[in-house]
Amino acid sequence: MENQFNISVDDIPKKWYNILPDLPEPMPKPMDPEEGPSRVQNLPNLLLGECLKQEFSEDTWIDIPEGVRELFAKAGRPRPLFRATRLEEYLGTPAKIYYKSEFYSPTGSHKVNTALAQAYYAVKEGYEHLSTETGAGQWGTALSYACSIAGLKAKVFWVRAVHSWKADRLAFMRMLGSEVYASPSDQTECGRKLLAEDPNHPGSLGIAVSEGLEVADKDPNVIYSLGSVLNHVLLHQTVIGLETMEQLAAAEAEPDIMVSCLGGGSNFGGFAIPFLGKVCRGEADIKFIAAQSEVAPNLQGEYRYDHADHAEITPMLKMYTLGHHASMDPIKGDGLRYHGCAPVLSVLRHAGLIDTVAYPKDERHVFERAKIFVQNEGFLPAPESAYSAACAIDEALKCKKTGEEKTIVFNISGHGFMDMNGYQEVLGF
Repeated sequence: MENQFNISVDDIPKKWYNILPDLPEPMPKPMDPEEGPSRVQNLPNLLLGECLKQEFSEDTWIDIPEGVRELFAKAGRPRPLFRATRLEEYLGTPAKIYYKSEFYSPTGSHKVNTALAQAYYAVKEGYEHLSTETGAGQWGTALSYACSIAGLKAKVFWVRAVHSWKADRLAFMRMLGSEVYASPSDQTECGRKLLAEDPNHPGSLGIAVSEGLEVADKDPNVIYSLGSVLNHVLLHQTVIGLETMEQLAAAEAEPDIMVSCLGGGSNFGGFAIPFLGKVCRGEADIKFIAAQSEVAPNLQGEYRYDHADHAEITPMLKMYTLGHHASMDPIKGDGLRYHGCAPVLSVLRHAGLIDTVAYPKDERHVFERAKIFVQNEGFLPAPESAYSAACAIDEALKCKKTGEEKTIVFNISGHGFMDMNGYQEVLGF
């Protein structure tokens, strides 16, 4: 039985898919709060010009520069789609299970897809220094890699609760040449204020975003690079779903259920958006499930305008949110610990096209499912991707009970080689 499906390097997508024209309702525009300076007018001082252009584009297809496609090939695109035959047999399910292997990248995650694109545009626009945030560390590592390849400098603000236990990933970022600071840090006004209130503050992605933005806002030589949430980031990630489409066609399979984990939304969006576009156009009938943690179930929050960062440097975005000052307990899958969901995915959630499940914060169920996956398929997912594997297994077991022969496709957005301490702590081995 064939269990690996590939396309050639020549078939790396030449265009990104922009779902904005296909949305069931228009995506609400960013807005300013009632008080203070205009955050909307300040965006050109914070973000790359080409990324802002893409953010609001109404073009369905946006060209991927040949230079970016070359970088994608250098970083190992396209990535295989696997049929999980051994897992299917172990579970005794009539379901067919497929998974996309975004862990096959130089830094071990899907994040390199937009990191390379943003670094490419930064060079074109004359910047030499990028600032950013990171939660689980995958995005910080990806941007560090992209900056190294492009000859740029990177400053990374890393959520303190994760920075404190991922020594290998910290070393990797520094090996790639980046400055890395535990967030909240003493490098920014936002960070110093929070440290004064609590010297052991665990941090959050929203706080780290604020620190990265503050650096870019105060230094004209620095531009901010975001790893999730905004439309241009999810746009760059659609190479995942576009490849998956071609590979499923080669497998002669049509997805019934598509699953991925969701924090801010970059890997879920990149994987699912091309298929969500087909559903919006009436060309397919697919169930989409976002796997989340109960510490940050943002898709179960309120659909309203909110800031994307703690210090309110960003404009207000209409999204599903828990509130930008929400307190969230640290977890090992910390990339899922973000207060808001990408606005474009929030529109689709509001239209009833995305379901969600939130797993317990102790993560035992999720990591036990990841253990089943790795013992049968051999690949160790990142803690965040363990949520995808857990949800896919749970759906396959439902099929076992009902006898339904559904096709389940999920995304493994990163590997877990630098996360074993987290697995050991939760599972106790």
